[in-house]
Amino acid sequence: MADDNTPKLTQRDMQETLEKQVAQMRREIAKINRALAEHAEEAEEEARRWYNGASERAAKATQALRSQAHSVSETVRENPGTVSSALLLGGAVGFAIGCLLGQAMGSDTRRSWY
Repeated sequence: MADDNTPKLTQRDMQETLEKQVAQMRREIAKINRALAEHAEEAEEEARRWYNGASERAAKATQALRSQAHSVSETVRENPGTVSSALLLGGAVGFAIGCLLGQAMGSDTRRSWY
C-alpha cells in the first residue's frame, strides 16, 4: 500500500522544518518592511518638495497680486474722476447693449422672461 522506502519524519524533524520556514518568513517580512520604509521615506521627501514648491509659488503670486492691487489703488486715488467716468461709461455701454439685444430678441417672437 504505502511505499516503505520513503523516510518517515519524526515529530522533531517536522518541528525543525517548521522553525526553518518560520525563520525564513521572518527574514522575508523584515526585507519587505525595510523596502516599505524606504518607499515611504521617498514619498515623504517628494511630498515635501512639492509642498515647498507650491508654497513658494503661492507666496510669489500673493506678492504680485498685492503689488498690482497697490498700483491700482494708487491710480484710483490719484485720478478719481477718470475711474468713475470709466465705470459710468462701461455701465452705459452695457445697458445699451442689453436694450438692443432685448429689442432684437423681442421682435422675432413674443416670449416673456418668466
